Amino acid sequence: MKKYAAVFHILFIALFLISCKPKKNIVYMSNDNFQQEVSQAKYAGLHLQEGDRLQILVSAFDEIAVRPFNIATMNRTGNTTSGTSGGNTGSSPSEYTINSDGTIIFPVLGAVYCKGMTKQQLKEDLESRLKRYLTDPMVTITLTNFNISVLGEVKSPGQKTSSTEKLNIFQAIALAGDLTYDANRTNVKLIRTSEATGKDETVSLDLSEASIVNSPYYYLQQNDILYVEPDRNKQVAVNNDSATDKWIRYGGIALGLVTLIISLTRK
Repeated sequence: MKKYAAVFHILFIALFLISCKPKKNIVYMSNDNFQQEVSQAKYAGLHLQEGDRLQILVSAFDEIAVRPFNIATMNRTGNTTSGTSGGNTGSSPSEYTINSDGTIIFPVLGAVYCKGMTKQQLKEDLESRLKRYLTDPMVTITLTNFNISVLGEVKSPGQKTSSTEKLNIFQAIALAGDLTYDANRTNVKLIRTSEATGKDETVSLDLSEASIVNSPYYYLQQNDILYVEPDRNKQVAVNNDSATDKWIRYGGIALGLVTLIISLTRK
C-alpha cells in the first residue's frame, strides 16, 4: 500500500506542475523580424473630426495686417470683444471647434471645411487662402483635446488625454499603466469611427507580432477605443466560478476517500 500511496503523491505533484506552466505570448512583439518591421512603420497623420478643438495662430511679416485673422487679437481691430468668432465655442480665446457640418468659422475667410483633413492639409489650405490678404502667411495648428479610451485588462482603465497627437498603441497602453498579467495580448480590440461611413468598426490586433507596427491601426486617431480582453484562463475562471467550486469540493471528497482507503488497507 505504501507503493500506491507514493504513486498517488507523484501523480498529484505532476498535475500541479503541469497546471503551473508558463503563460504564452506575454512578450510584446516577440514574433517575426522586429528590426525589419520597425523600419516600415509610418505615421500618416491625425485626421480631424467633429468636436475637435484647434488652436490656430496666423503670423506674417506685417503684424498689424495679421490681427484680423487671429481671434485672440481681433478685439484690437474692433471686430469683436468676445474672444471667439463666428460661432466657435473653444474653451480658449484662440480655439476653434469643428462644427457638426465639418467646418470652422475662420475670421474673414468664413466657413472652412476641415473634417477628415490632417493638420498639415488644413495648414496648407489656410495658408493658400490667406495669401489673398497677407504676404507669406504662416499658420500654426495645435489639437488641444486628443482623447482615447483604454478599457479591460489594463492597470488604469478609462479615458486618457495625450500630450502628443502622434500616439501609437503601445504609448496608449502605457498611459493606462500597461496590461495586466491576465490580458490577452494576441487579440486586442480597437474600435474606430470610420471616416467614410460614420459607423464604428472593430479590428483585432496581435501585440505579440512585430508586424503590428506596420498596421494602419498602429497609430491611434481621435476618440479611438482600445479594449483588452482577458485571456482564456481568466475567462474560464470567471465564467465557471460555481463549476470550479463544485469540482474543488468533489476533488476534496475524492482525495479524502483515497486517503481513507489507503489508511484502512494499512491496518
